[in-house]
Formats: sequence, C-alpha cells, structure tokens
Amino acid sequence: QVRLVESGGGSVQAGGSLRLSCAASGDTTSYCMGWFRQAPGKEREGVAGLYFGDGSTHYADSVKGRFTISRDNAKNTLYLQMNNLKPEDTAMYYCASSRLSGSCYDSLRVNYWGQGTQVTVSS
Repeated sequence: QVRLVESGGGSVQAGGSLRLSCAASGDTTSYCMGWFRQAPGKEREGVAGLYFGDGSTHYADSVKGRFTISRDNAKNTLYLQMNNLKPEDTAMYYCASSRLSGSCYDSLRVNYWGQGTQVTVSS
C-alpha cells in the first residue's frame, strides 16, 4: 500500500510558474511515479512520468519544454515544476505511483493515486 499526498497547487496568471509536490509513504517501492491531470468534462491524461530503474522521463506533447518532473529520493517526494503556464493547463493534478505491472502513462493502469491538487491558470 502506498499513500500519496500532493501539494503546491493554486491560482496563477498565464506565464507564471508553480511547483507541485507529491510525498509518498508506506510501501514506496515502485516502478514509476508520474503526474496526471483532469479538466472538467475531460479524460484524465498523463502529463509526465519518471521511471526509477533508469531515471528516464516522458512528457505529454502539450507540456514538453515547460514542465519538468523530478524526484528527491531521500524525501520520497516527486515534483512537477510547471513554467510558462497557460490557461489550458487548468486542471486537477494527480500524483500517481505504479508497480511494474502498472503504468505511469495510462490512467487506467495506475496502481496508486493521490487526492489531487487544483491548478488554475488565468489569462
């Protein structure tokens, strides 16, 4: 069992920045961790993922060059640095963790979810 707690969401004007944090506790062994987001009326989509085996990352095309996923292993914390935010980034952002049999890309195969933190970007 893994517990994930997000923080760092809030309201910001377009062009601004936020850094989301996800603190993990419990059984923290995992294959990957990532960030998903869901806007009203939209499907939950993968934003960024980090794979612990080799440290590789992936990003949704919509956030490449603007968002950076990273981790602090000592603190069991995952981060999402979001720069040059746009109104279309407005969504509830969820931290995710998966075992090898799960996914940090496909929301239907995520093993553990955080409660979400709201990000609102105004124009």
